[in-house]
Amino acid sequence: MSQLEIKTNRLLLQTLNLDHAEAFFRYHSDSVANKYQGWIPEKIEDVYDFIKNRVSPTINLTNTWHQLVIKKNENNVLIGDIGLHFIDIEEKQVEIGFTLDKNYQGKGYATESLMHVIDYLFNSLNKHRIIASIDPENLKSISLVERLGFRKEAHFIKSLFINGEWVDDLVFALLKDEWLEKNYVA
Repeated sequence: MSQLEIKTNRLLLQTLNLDHAEAFFRYHSDSVANKYQGWIPEKIEDVYDFIKNRVSPTINLTNTWHQLVIKKNENNVLIGDIGLHFIDIEEKQVEIGFTLDKNYQGKGYATESLMHVIDYLFNSLNKHRIIASIDPENLKSISLVERLGFRKEAHFIKSLFINGEWVDDLVFALLKDEWLEKNYVA
């Protein structure tokens, strides 16, 4: 399976492609809004390189990243993205990461899109466990994953070298059984 498309009430999530590069660059290149990101493109060519060389066009392959863009249904505007790192297909584990344009934060778009992606990973791809790696200072993202039922599993001290400095890393996780128990139906 290669291209993925998930529709929600207000959003369309689809596989990132070169047509999305300019909009993707617009919000990803904001170094203030994306201070917790490990990658901030400096020029549009960085995004083209990212799409061509670092993102797998196919989902569910071990040790690959697949990127979904988040678009508003009403006007087709690209407002964010969700990265899916298929850590190990045999072990059924996935890491998620997400970025939302600062102009669209606080409106429930991240929650809505993540609920549907999590539901897809657990129910369509039969994944066992989803993790999220978050900077301890990124309180909005921590609050979001906790609302979705993730629990903190680890706090690694100065374990990641991002933007020229060593930073801490919090790891949150959610099991399929926990998701189904909470009855989070997308």
